[in-house]
Amino acid sequence: MSHPPLRKAETRALAAVMHTAFFLLLGASLARFLLRHPGEPRTPWIITLSITLALLYVLGPTLGALGALGALGAAPAPTLRRLLWLGLVVATWVVLVVLAPSFAWCAVPLFYTTLRTLPPRAAIVLVALLTVFVVIAQLQLATAFDPNLLLAPPAVAALATAVFVHMERQAQAQRDLIDDLIRTRRELAATERREGTLAERQRLSMEIHDTLAQHLSSQQMLLQAADRTWDSDPATARAHVRTATDITARGLAEARRLVHDLAPPELEGGAGLADALRTLDADPHIAVRFHLEGTPTPLPDRVQSALLRIAQGALANIREHSGAHTAALTLSFLGDQVVLDIADDGHGFTEPRATPADRGHGLPAMRARIRQLGGTLTVESTAGEGAVLSAAIPLEHQP
Repeated sequence: MSHPPLRKAETRALAAVMHTAFFLLLGASLARFLLRHPGEPRTPWIITLSITLALLYVLGPTLGALGALGALGAAPAPTLRRLLWLGLVVATWVVLVVLAPSFAWCAVPLFYTTLRTLPPRAAIVLVALLTVFVVIAQLQLATAFDPNLLLAPPAVAALATAVFVHMERQAQAQRDLIDDLIRTRRELAATERREGTLAERQRLSMEIHDTLAQHLSSQQMLLQAADRTWDSDPATARAHVRTATDITARGLAEARRLVHDLAPPELEGGAGLADALRTLDADPHIAVRFHLEGTPTPLPDRVQSALLRIAQGALANIREHSGAHTAALTLSFLGDQVVLDIADDGHGFTEPRATPADRGHGLPAMRARIRQLGGTLTVESTAGEGAVLSAAIPLEHQP
């Protein structure tokens, strides 16, 4: 498919050739008449009509009649002004041919003008009538019958019409294709916007689940524990309240950060992933240990954020479901990938358990985060022997 500016340039070139041909043929016909018929009474009329025809043709763009000749296949519907202009041009040319049949040579450019001005059927009818008129004029001019004069004009007219119609259909097909491409591009953009919106909603859902929901759940458990021990063990109850207060402060920071740019506040201020993981805790009754293996390398923000959220979600699951006393976080830098392992000594499970609707984002959210980064998430567990969750993310193609 041609580039649109190139098509316009080609069309303008074709129009320029046709217009130039018209004036050359008109001038040649006038010169031929003056050379062969000097001093005849009809000479002033021939000269006047030739000038009139040239002026009409030149004034076409000014009158709005030739305004679309440079846009092949895209001519607007004929208006009264365009029809009047074409009628004057054709009538002037017909009178010229009657007075001097040699002006019939101007017919081919006029075919082009007719095809560009009228609807296809009307244009073909007019071209046929002009061709018949040319044949009659040429036969009158000839001193003897010549088959070429009878057959050549219809052949030229048919060829010119066929070429024009073919080019017009190609131009229309190109315009239709461009319209289809534009429509497809718009539909694709709309689809991408919808997919982006859905992806952003899923990301927000995971962020809220891994931060605010987990903090609120921890606060609920601590406050319930404080309520149960408030009379029997006030010191422990107050410790639970203080811990809940600290979690509330972190939750507030998370909420503010979510509003700002949804990045984990634990990673602010230049803190790396390892430092953020060291500060995580699951529950006052669960000891969390952190191990670092390999040589740390700078990680993209989205990788750090994903691994931190996975660790937070895993510790929340350990706290709520495992009955564990200890949990271990191991961050391993293996050159071409980074791996985070979270292990606990809880009662384990044989298959992922169903959770309530408001807590159903745990493992699915982790898997979604890992998929977005091209990584893998595996869970190994045996009843009574705890569980190990492993998240591996390749670093080769991370932005």
